Amino acid sequence: MLSHAAAQGRHLPSVQYLDTLVIMKALDALLSRKSFPKLSDPLPDQQTLDNIFNSVFRAADHAVLRPWRFLVIKGASRLRLGELFVNAASADKPDITEAEKQRLRNKPLRAPLILVTIVSPRDHPKVPVFEQEFSAAAATQNMLIAAYAQGVGAMWRTGSMAYHPMVMAGLGLEAHEKIIAFVYLGSVDGATKKLAKTDLKSRFKEW
Repeated sequence: MLSHAAAQGRHLPSVQYLDTLVIMKALDALLSRKSFPKLSDPLPDQQTLDNIFNSVFRAADHAVLRPWRFLVIKGASRLRLGELFVNAASADKPDITEAEKQRLRNKPLRAPLILVTIVSPRDHPKVPVFEQEFSAAAATQNMLIAAYAQGVGAMWRTGSMAYHPMVMAGLGLEAHEKIIAFVYLGSVDGATKKLAKTDLKSRFKEW
């Protein structure tokens, strides 16, 4: 069945996902989304990226504060991020080995593009900071689903570097901000794990 956009004759973004060119229905994407740890070039085209970016505005957001912002890291900026990781780790462990340094340098090279989700909470009498952090996480999840729906591989990563003060300072975060996620985006490059079976009865119970 054609999507609404196709039926209206609008241009669909050219994307690659397991040899298909399908824009999924929302429920299909929600029920089948998975993470893709192995990603490679090419980058998604700009229309595809814009769809991913626009998805954040549909995240749950109490009082419509939009308490988040995002950094786009690609190309040579990934090398700078790798060096930032090395500097942060070296500050904690001066005797870090060259092998450990190289492993840190390679981390941002696992995908052609990285989106950094930053929660930037605002003072509000009815919306505590933790709710605003949840909103940033919801915005991140929306991006994962929007990527998957368009055939783009995505992986939500954090790790110790996401919480390191030198990394946060190097990325320009203010004192009240935190990193919620490093979202790696690219073309799927390798097999993924099968989705685990769901057990609704153990998770949903009447009260």
